[in-house]
Order: sequence, then C-alpha cells, then structure tokens
Amino acid sequence: MHTWQLQEAKSRFSELVDRTLAEGPQVVTRRGAEVVVVVAAPEYRRQQGAPSLLAVLNNAPRAKPDDKPLDLARDPEPIRDITL
Repeated sequence: MHTWQLQEAKSRFSELVDRTLAEGPQVVTRRGAEVVVVVAAPEYRRQQGAPSLLAVLNNAPRAKPDDKPLDLARDPEPIRDITL
C-alpha cells in the first residue's frame, strides 16, 4: 500500500486514482499521521455489504400503513419424504 502526503495527493490526484485502481488502497497522511485511505468504488461497496433478503422484505412498503409485518417464521411441520 502506497503512502501519499496530502499535498502530493492533491497535486497528483489522477495518479492517486490510477494507482488505487491498479494496486489497491492508498494511504494519505497529514503532518505525518495517516488520515484517510482511498479505495476503489467496487471495493468500498463490497466492504459495505448488501442488505440481506430478510432485511429487504422486512423493510418493504406495506399496502396500508397499519398492515402487520410479514410473518417469515418457518413452519414447524417436518418436510415430507420424496421417493426418487
């Protein structure tokens, strides 16, 4: 991971972006202390994680404001046997 001083990162921003895409995250320092890490957008999105299907379903809009949340409980009955 390459380290850039803030002034250098500002004056060579295009190179900073190119190196981030080619080599991975880049560290930017200010007065000798690490302050930020520049990462590519796809890597950032991957690290943020997508919401689970359960979260999407639980937050789905309802037909009416007073509708009950979806019942996503699993049926306790055993699964039937299948003869192959």
